[in-house]
Amino acid sequence: MRIIGLTGGIASGKSTVAKMLVEKGAHLLDADLLAREAVEPEQPAWKEIVAWLGEEILLSDRNINRVKLAGLVFNDRRMLDKLNKIVHPWVGRRFIELSKELGEKEPDAVIIYDIPLLIEAGMQKMVDLVLLVYASRDVQLSRLQQRDGLSRADAEKRLRAQKPLEEKRRYAGVIIDNSKTLAETARQVDQFWEKFMQGGYKCIQ
Repeated sequence: MRIIGLTGGIASGKSTVAKMLVEKGAHLLDADLLAREAVEPEQPAWKEIVAWLGEEILLSDRNINRVKLAGLVFNDRRMLDKLNKIVHPWVGRRFIELSKELGEKEPDAVIIYDIPLLIEAGMQKMVDLVLLVYASRDVQLSRLQQRDGLSRADAEKRLRAQKPLEEKRRYAGVIIDNSKTLAETARQVDQFWEKFMQGGYKCIQ
């Protein structure tokens, strides 16, 4: 079993690369999906968030109002850090549990940990190789504005809430540049996968 830590930044194209890797036979574990599980009603992380922010953060069905929560944490670094400290430990445990289950079924499995905040959370120690999906800041801003219908100022605010991709580059064993065409990204993924499967990369552990 080998584990690739897939990371990037908002609107860098990480999901696109993840899909390409799954099509090649990798198993995907998505941190965002696990984080959603963590904050389902009455889960421990949900209880911590409600105790912290009050029931005003809830929708009528008792689910957390994600739009309201995002508006709060993206405007305040301390609040974002606190939210991460609530959710990240639970997500980390689930990664380990699910990886163990996959490894027992398929010992030679390649597992992708799709984790936007892999570096920020210090979770790169959990993987064999860090794969960074890179895009220039201008490309990120343009995609983010188009995708989420944000103003330039709001898109800038979202980017400032994350560690810049330029800083993440030094942690990466492999970088996929997704600033250009989809075909060019696919070419880089093909090249990476072939080399990885042949044992051509030095793993962290």
